[in-house]
Amino acid sequence: MNPRPVLLLLLVSLVSSQAHQCRSDQALALLQLKNDFSSMISLSPAWIPDTNCCNWDGVICDAASGFVISLDLSNHNISGEISSLLFELTSLQRLNLAYNVFDGSSLPPMGFEKLGNLTHLNLSNSGFAGHVPSGISRLKKLVSLDLSAYFFDGEELETPDLGELIGRLSNLQKLYLDGVNLSSNSKDWCQVIAKSASGLQALSLSGCSLSGPIHESLSKLQNLSVIHLDLNPLSSEVPEFFQNFSYLNELSLIDCELYGLFPPGVFQLRNLKALDASLNPMLSGYLPVFPKESVLEKLILEYTNFSGSLPESLGNLKSLTKLALTSCNFSGPIPFSFGKLNQLIHLDLSFNGFTGKIPPKVGGERISQIILSHNGFIGGIPQSFGGLQNLRNLDLSNNALNGSIPVTLFTLPALQVLQLNRNKFSGELEEFSNVSSSLEDVDLSDNELQGNIPKSIFELSNLKYLSLASNNFKGTLELDLIGCMRSLSYLDLSSNKLSISNGSGNSSLLFPSITTLKLVSCNLTIIPPFLEHKLDMTFLDLSNNQIGGAIPKWIWSIGNSGLSYLNLSYNLFTYVDVPYAPPLNFSMNSSSMILDLHSNLLRGPIPLPPPNTLILDYSNNFFTSSIPSNFSSYLPFTLFFSLSNNSVAGNIPPSICNATYLLVLDLSDNSFSGSIPECLLREVSDLQVLNLKGNQLEGPLPQNVGSQCSLRTLNLNGNKLEGKLPRSLANCGSLEVLDLGQNKFQDSFPYWLGTISALKVLVLRSNEFYGQLGHPPGRNYTFANLQIFDISANNFSGSLPQECFENLKAMREDPELSDPTIGVEYLHFSSSDRYQDSVTLTSKGLVLTFVKMLAILRTIDFSNNQFEGGLPKSFGNLTALQMLNMSHNNFTGPIPSELGNLVQLEALDLSRNQFSLEIPQSLISLHFLSFLDLSYNKLVGRIPFYGQFSTFSNSSFEGNAGLCGIPLSKQCPDSSPAPSPTYLFSESDH
Repeated sequence: MNPRPVLLLLLVSLVSSQAHQCRSDQALALLQLKNDFSSMISLSPAWIPDTNCCNWDGVICDAASGFVISLDLSNHNISGEISSLLFELTSLQRLNLAYNVFDGSSLPPMGFEKLGNLTHLNLSNSGFAGHVPSGISRLKKLVSLDLSAYFFDGEELETPDLGELIGRLSNLQKLYLDGVNLSSNSKDWCQVIAKSASGLQALSLSGCSLSGPIHESLSKLQNLSVIHLDLNPLSSEVPEFFQNFSYLNELSLIDCELYGLFPPGVFQLRNLKALDASLNPMLSGYLPVFPKESVLEKLILEYTNFSGSLPESLGNLKSLTKLALTSCNFSGPIPFSFGKLNQLIHLDLSFNGFTGKIPPKVGGERISQIILSHNGFIGGIPQSFGGLQNLRNLDLSNNALNGSIPVTLFTLPALQVLQLNRNKFSGELEEFSNVSSSLEDVDLSDNELQGNIPKSIFELSNLKYLSLASNNFKGTLELDLIGCMRSLSYLDLSSNKLSISNGSGNSSLLFPSITTLKLVSCNLTIIPPFLEHKLDMTFLDLSNNQIGGAIPKWIWSIGNSGLSYLNLSYNLFTYVDVPYAPPLNFSMNSSSMILDLHSNLLRGPIPLPPPNTLILDYSNNFFTSSIPSNFSSYLPFTLFFSLSNNSVAGNIPPSICNATYLLVLDLSDNSFSGSIPECLLREVSDLQVLNLKGNQLEGPLPQNVGSQCSLRTLNLNGNKLEGKLPRSLANCGSLEVLDLGQNKFQDSFPYWLGTISALKVLVLRSNEFYGQLGHPPGRNYTFANLQIFDISANNFSGSLPQECFENLKAMREDPELSDPTIGVEYLHFSSSDRYQDSVTLTSKGLVLTFVKMLAILRTIDFSNNQFEGGLPKSFGNLTALQMLNMSHNNFTGPIPSELGNLVQLEALDLSRNQFSLEIPQSLISLHFLSFLDLSYNKLVGRIPFYGQFSTFSNSSFEGNAGLCGIPLSKQCPDSSPAPSPTYLFSESDH
């Protein structure tokens, strides 16, 4: 054996061992550095004195010299401050202190310049704050600089001059400054970067307070593979030159206030793997043809204005794992090529306009989320969905899907969320075996499902949320059968054909985790006893059942007195067992409550509510006596209080004004007497709805309406109020509905109400108003938004001024183009939380109350006054008018032919006047006219017998001695046919 190779091997081994031996000064610096940190998780291998530091956790030494060249202490829970000892490691080439907890500590202002060999510096997400040290700008060998911060909401790093920071870093290839305040360079950042770092490959500047536009100088950085500019108010278009970045791998432009058309060529870049332009609602675009060689893995365009159909070439994206297009304007069908996306894990196409059937195959076996809600899909659920073993979330809600629900969905091993609500699924749900142990959320509500609810559903042991509401399920459900679902916190069985039985088991053990229970319309006859023991309950809705007797006193203790919603409306309750009388020294932290007891048979005195009540509805009951003087003490935070349609009497206590948060106060249709407390119109500045109609209130209105008046609805109809209207009512600049009808007011026409531009409904009917209509010379009060104008049954007189009707803009507009709402949203719990105004009008000869049509109704009623002269031709401009009543006055002259322009008119009443001459032929163009009364005038000639006129009876024309022809028995003197109608459109126009 030749000894030379063995000797040589030993020599190399010895040299190698000595070369990797840590220098003592380096080891000492590291140990002192460790001791200077306030805390640090265990290092493995540990940093132990008198051991080779080159083997320590996070340490790499130079093979030849033994100097430490790399120190990686990332994610070690380090806190405190950076010691100057760090800068004694002058041979460092890589330094990584990312993901620690320095928690607002400043970086040392001096020292970094000593680390001249650094090529990679990473201080990201460790909570550093203050100025970026100038020494970093001298590290000329830096290839990668990462000072980003994603997870700290407090103080931030900032640099006074981006050019100063990177101006000398000519070798820089990767720059990550996310979360660093660059506001001083907010406008010229593109130019600075392009000039200083021409070789840049990765640029990440998310959340840096940058502004736009994105300058063309950035196009010089042809090596860019990563661009992250999220969360900057760029207010810019996406530049066309982005299409020329051939190396681009990642592009992220989340929430940048981008607009314009997204360059379609970006999608076709051959190296692009991730594109996220979400949360830019003004950014539009479309998806082009994707190349077969595309490597795109993530495509996220959520909450943008992208539109069009999805191209069949999406199937070319063989590497795609995430496609998120929620809340865009895409339409059309999903291409069948989706079945080729075998790597797809996350698919979200919700809130678009997609139509057609869901393809037989969507993605492959890896798919975890399929979210297609809020579209227009039809047909059934693809059979393939029942075999997706990795599917966790399936949301097909709010579509038009039909057919049966495959029970295989309930057996998928990974499925956690199944949302099929608001579709047209029908048929019976079959029983199923091998129930999933993963299902937590099942929502099948608002469908057309029938039959019995399968018992298998109640065997889903981990179910937390179950809604089967608004279907056609039938049968009897025993609560002790389903109450064993130990994880269930939300249960809604409302609005089916079910009967709920309380069973016979130990009620205290039922539903141990329940917090929300909705059993609306479930044929309940008693409150389920198990509720008495539910200390975590927050939401209880038992409305529209047949529960009678007393509301038990223990109801207030449900949820450990933390119940936030209690709805017992539409039942047969007759009294409150020991009315709730809570202490008034409650905490501001008490959970707010909605209490709804309306439409029962409750009698006796008004019960005191829990003092944390936000919404309080006692309406439509039989409460008597009066409002207790201390009642407002229990309404410190109440926004809505309704006591309407009861039998409460006495005065309205002025103390009600102490409920200063009230937005809606409805005491209508009771027996209140006395005067209106002045403070209601003077002091309660947040009040938006005051409804006192249908009482016996008397006296004048309070004269000093507050300057901060916020009223939008004031309804005092049907009382005994008198006197003049206070001019200060004009302080209510947001007033939309003013109903003073059926009182005893004595005043001239309140023309000054025309200064309230928001006014839409003005009802003065059945009072003692007098004088002429109009306003003083030189003043123009337009009433531009008035939609309902009712001054009938007063003592107005004189002729109608032409200009009075020229300014009624809202009566010329299509109702569909105007504001769709009249009312107040007092809380944003649901669309039903809008207070519904009502107004009583004369319509088609009948006195009717309109509740939900105010926003679209257009009507004028000047009947039963003493007006005279001709009817102004300007009426013909009110083309949106639906009802016009001028009956029982002294109008003379011809009926204006311009009334034929009122193409939306449904009711026209000109009876009991002195109109003369013939009925205008133009009126036969009123195709929606269903009520006409021209009786008892002085009209002459042949009655038109075309269009809607052929449907009217004798009563529409009687009392006009000069009229003849059908439907009257009086024949016209000549036998010639009636004149041909003059149509608004010729046949060629159709």
